[in-house]
Amino acid sequence: MDKYDGLLLKNQLCFPTYAVANKILRKYQPFLEKLDLTYTQYIVMMVMWEKKIVNEKELCESLHLKTNTIAPLIKRLKEKEYITISKDKEDKRNLVITLTNKGEALKEKAVDIPPSIAEEFNLTEEEAAFLYKILYKILDYDKEND
Repeated sequence: MDKYDGLLLKNQLCFPTYAVANKILRKYQPFLEKLDLTYTQYIVMMVMWEKKIVNEKELCESLHLKTNTIAPLIKRLKEKEYITISKDKEDKRNLVITLTNKGEALKEKAVDIPPSIAEEFNLTEEEAAFLYKILYKILDYDKEND
């Protein structure tokens, strides 16, 4: 084995992960265009549909994103009237994000996206579950060691 083999693209974990992420995101695009959402706005809405009210820190942690990435996302979703943003009464530095009725109604329009995306890939339930487990193992490791 050559000392430079580790630098070959085919030997990188990051490259197929990056390429697959891009492929998956392209599959989401036609569905999200119908909702006038970007993928990152969509994942914010998924958190909002689940929790209804979150603070900015919780949202960042849930999505593994930084505040400077979240800020423009929530601003656009507020402009679309899917959420409201207010200052936390106890800590004015923190924002509270609340799902609106219009945002909740969007959930019904999005309900068919996950099964439609699942149909796009030729994975068995076992393969999908294994991939999910591995990806979250990496995310959790990263979280624990930040």
